This record gives sequence, structure tokens and C-alpha cells, in this order.
Amino acid sequence: MPRGTRAVPVPPRRGGARRALTALLLGGLATLAGLVPAPARAWSEGGHRAIALVAQHYLHSRTRERIEALLSGDDTALVPDRGLASESVWADRWRDADRYGSKVNYLGTRQWHFVNLPLLPAGQPPDLSAACFGRPPLPEGSRASTGPARACIVDKIEQFRATLASREAPRDERRRALQFLLHLVGDVHQPLHTIDDGDHGGNDRQVLVGRSTRPISLHSLWDHHLVRSISRDPQVIADRLVQRIRPADLRLWRSQRSADAWALESHEVARREVYATLPAPGEAGASRLTAAQYQAARELAEARLQRAGVRLALLLNETLGR
Repeated sequence: MPRGTRAVPVPPRRGGARRALTALLLGGLATLAGLVPAPARAWSEGGHRAIALVAQHYLHSRTRERIEALLSGDDTALVPDRGLASESVWADRWRDADRYGSKVNYLGTRQWHFVNLPLLPAGQPPDLSAACFGRPPLPEGSRASTGPARACIVDKIEQFRATLASREAPRDERRRALQFLLHLVGDVHQPLHTIDDGDHGGNDRQVLVGRSTRPISLHSLWDHHLVRSISRDPQVIADRLVQRIRPADLRLWRSQRSADAWALESHEVARREVYATLPAPGEAGASRLTAAQYQAARELAEARLQRAGVRLALLLNETLGR
């Protein structure tokens, strides 16, 4: 309890008063929590878990066995279990584990989750090399999991892919590569993690949904609200997504195999279908989405989750299923 604050005794046998005081305190804490900006993430944990479960549907049996063997050695205790769905959120938890302490993990890995490709007019392709700090190679003899801090998501995906496929890499480094890949492949398919319009990937742009009077950030809309509108159960989301994937979809999505292609695809989706369709700001500087616009965004989010799951399985089968 802060200094100068006196404890207020709650009289015994007054259940109503006690409940009222508890409600008041919880309400105050919720209000304060709403004023503290949440760390930027790509997809909610439910979204990442759903992507992993979609991927699991397309994994070869040998790939599954090798994934289980690698993840069985995870001793970080950052996720509830060593299953594919739980480990898909490991990279966010690793990054945030010392966010308010030493910041070693936080500052060392936070830029790996996105690429700031600028929003440009149609027909002007973004410079991926510039957005990825010139794309320097890993120093000889260094591990992908140890840096560099200034690296974008596409380069880290390729570095971790090479590590996972290597038979010479230490086992703990291959496990770390797998843990990052389970997450970063999902991140690169979130459109707002591949674009910036001077708004920190939509974190500084406000939207209103339907008749709501409480604005949320565009980034939060994509991270959380759209996923939760499908379902709060990742398995339900994954089942829904898999049922709607056609053989033609698999062939098309698997034809694009590089992280560069995935990032540029996500960037174009963000430019053409997120920013270009965003209504002009109105009340309180927020753009109000109609029900039809919200539904279109949700369908787009489902498509991005589907592609992420299919391509994650492709990457894992190619690196571990041989």
C-alpha cells in the first residue's frame, strides 16, 4: 500500500458493503489499466494458438515427432505446456519477461516481430532492404537467437529457418529457432506488422466499431478484437479455418515460400484493404467502421490466419520432415 494511505476497515458480517467496496476497487483498477498502453503484439494469444493448430493439421508425422522432441527440452516455464499451441506464444513471453526489469530480452528481440515498410501510393514498391537495416548477414559463428537487435522479421525468419534445418546447430539453438518460428510466421501475416504510416503500425490510429463511443487503436482491432469476434477458443477458430481451406488455396499459398514474399503480401493487404478503406477520422479523431466494414475486416483476418497456418506447416515440414 502506498505511503500516506490508510487502510479502511471493512465491518464484519456486512456482505453487501464488502462486495460494494470490492467492486469499487476492481472498477478503479480496470479504469487505470485501460489508461496504460498495452505492449504491441501481432494477433492475440488466441490467434497465435489458432495458427499453430491450423499448422498442426498439415504436419507430416515425422515433423510432429521431431517438433515434440525439440520442445520437450523447453525449461523456461514461460508457457503452460510444451505443445505446439502453447509454444506459439513463447516468443512474446520471452520478449516481455524482463520488459520492466533488465530489458535484455525486450530490447534484444522486440524489433524481430515486425518490419516497418512505409505506406506508399499504389505502384511504388517499398524498399525491404532499407526497412531491414540494410540486411546485414549474421556474423560468422554467431547464433540467430542472440542478435542482432536491429533486425526485421523477414531476416529473422530466414535465419531461424536455416538454424532449424541445420544438423550442425546445437540442439538448444534449434529449439530456440523453432520457438521463434512458431510465432514469427504468424506475426508476418498480420498486415499491421508490415506497414507504417507514421502511426507505429496503427497503434496511434484510432477506430470506433459500430455504435461504440470508446475508440481503440487500429492495431488492437487486428491483434485482439477481430480474432475474438471469431471465437475465444483457439481450437474452434482453427477448426473453422481448416474447414474452409480448399486444395486450390493450399497450392497457391504454398507457392510463395520466402519470408520476403509473405511480408510484401501482408504489406499490400494492409495498404489496399486496411488503410485505403479506412473512413476519414471523425469524432475524437477516430475512424468509425460500419458493420459491413467490420465484417470485411474479420473475413480478411480469417484469411491471414489461414495462410499463416498453412505456411508455418510448409516451413516446418521442409526443415524437419526430411
